[in-house]
Amino acid sequence: MDWYNPKKTFTKHAVAYYRHSAQDRQENSVEIQQDQVRKFAEDNGIQIIEEFVDRGKTGLVTEGREAFQRMLHNIEIGKYHIEYVLVLDVSRWGRYQNLDISAYYTGLCAMHGKPVIYTTMGIPPENDLMHALRVNIERYQAANYSRELSMKVFKGCAKIASQGFRAGGMPPYAFNRILLDEKRNPVQTLDPGQRKSIQNQRVTLSPGRPEEIEVITRIFAAFVQKNKTPKQIAAILNGEGIQSPGESHWTAQSVRGILSNELYIGTMVYNRTTQRLKSPSHNNPKTEWIRAENAFPAIINRTVFETAQSIIQKAEEDRARRYSNKDMLERLQTLYTRYGTIRRSLIAGEKEMVSPATYAKHFGTLIAAHQTLFADVIADRRSQVVKTLRNAVPEITENEDFLVLRNYVSIRVQPVVPFPHGYEAAWSFTPDARTQIDITIGVPLSNGGTFTVLGYLFFPRILLGGQEIRIVSTAPERLDLHAYTIKEAMQTLIGWEEK
Repeated sequence: MDWYNPKKTFTKHAVAYYRHSAQDRQENSVEIQQDQVRKFAEDNGIQIIEEFVDRGKTGLVTEGREAFQRMLHNIEIGKYHIEYVLVLDVSRWGRYQNLDISAYYTGLCAMHGKPVIYTTMGIPPENDLMHALRVNIERYQAANYSRELSMKVFKGCAKIASQGFRAGGMPPYAFNRILLDEKRNPVQTLDPGQRKSIQNQRVTLSPGRPEEIEVITRIFAAFVQKNKTPKQIAAILNGEGIQSPGESHWTAQSVRGILSNELYIGTMVYNRTTQRLKSPSHNNPKTEWIRAENAFPAIINRTVFETAQSIIQKAEEDRARRYSNKDMLERLQTLYTRYGTIRRSLIAGEKEMVSPATYAKHFGTLIAAHQTLFADVIADRRSQVVKTLRNAVPEITENEDFLVLRNYVSIRVQPVVPFPHGYEAAWSFTPDARTQIDITIGVPLSNGGTFTVLGYLFFPRILLGGQEIRIVSTAPERLDLHAYTIKEAMQTLIGWEEK
C-alpha cells in the first residue's frame, strides 16, 4: 500500500468500499473517495487491507454491484480479521429507496463484528443514539437525491417529447434515429449505441430500412384488409423467416404492439410506461401519455391505422364480454342444460367455451362455478334453514353471513347443490376457516330439480377449517352416518330439548 507511511504503526484494520455512478458529480469519483478514505484511515491508525470498487454502478439496488456483493460475502464467511468497513459517506453505500435495505446491509456487517464507518461522520462513540439518528437522516437524503434527480430527468424528457423529439432509447422497428443540430437541421443517422454529444442537439425519427417498412405495411394490410389475427400474422412472418424487432420469432403480442403504436403515423408518444428508480415497470393510463402529432414522417396512413384501432377495440370488448363472470356462467348453463352434466372434457371440447382453467381462475374451482349457477336456490335454502333454526332456538343472533346460537356457538350454513360427475353426483363442502366461525353446517341438497334438504353435516373449524370435504352419491352411507336431523343438530350444538 504505497499511500501509507511505512513508519506508522497500525493498530486496527479495515476494508474499504467505493462506488461511483454515471449520474454522480465529479467530486464523488472513485479516486477522490480513495484519497479521503485513505487519509481518514491513516489519521486513525487503521490499515486498509483490501479495497472494493464499483464503477458506473447505481446505488439504488445491490444487483450488478459485484464488488459490493463480493465484500459482503467475504465478511459473512469470516475471511477478514478486521475491525471496520470504511465508506466515504452514506450515499456511497447506497441510495436505496427503502431505507431498511440500507440498514440491513450495515446490520449484516455489524452482526459479523465489522461495523460500517462513514468517514465523513467519523467513528462514533459506542451506543451513540444521536449518531444512529444522523445516519438515518443521511439515508433519507441519499434516497431523496435520487428521487429528485429522477423527477428532473422525467420533466426534461417530457418537455423534449412534447416538442416532438425523441427522449431516448433505441429506435422502434422500421425507424432510424436522426441527430439534429441546434437549428434542428439533420446532422447524421445515429447508429445503435450512439448518442447526441451537445445538450442543445435533438433526436428525431425517420423511416428506416425499406425491407422493415414493407413488413410494417404488410402487417397492417393483413390485419385491416384480410382480417388476419395477430397470431396468424405472426405465423406468416415466422414461416417466411422474417426476424422480429428483437431478432427472434414473431408473436401475437409483438404484432399487436406494432398495430397499436402511434409512432407509425408520425406521432411521438412518451410516458406510456413508467419504470423509475429500478422499480417494476407498469403501464400508464392514456391520460398521462405525452403525445406530439406529425412529429416526423409517417409509415402508415392515418385512416388505415384508425381502422386497425377500431378492430382492436372491438376484439378487446368481445374478449372482456367473453371472460366476464356473467357471460362465462351463461355458457356453462347452456352446457349443463344440453348435457345434464359438467365435465372438463365437455368444456374443453366446446368451441364457444373458455377453458376449464379459466373457470377455476374466476370462481376458485369448476365446482364453485357450478354452484354459482344455483345461487338463487342456495340462497333460498339457506333462508329456509335459518328460519327452521330460529323456530327451534329463538335465541339466535345474525352477524353478516353467520349465526350465533344462545351466545354460545357460531355457525355458518352452507347449502350445496350436487355436482354431476359422470354417473354419480358429489357434494363438495369447504368448512369456513375464519376464527369467528366455530362450525360450518353443510346442507346437502337433492338433485332432480327439487333441491330438498337431505340433512345437516357438522364441520368444526378447529378440525376441518379450509379443507374440502367431498361426499359422492355412490357412498350414501356417509350421509346416513354423518347427517343430522334439525332436532339432532340442535341437541348436539346447544343441548336443546323439544318442549
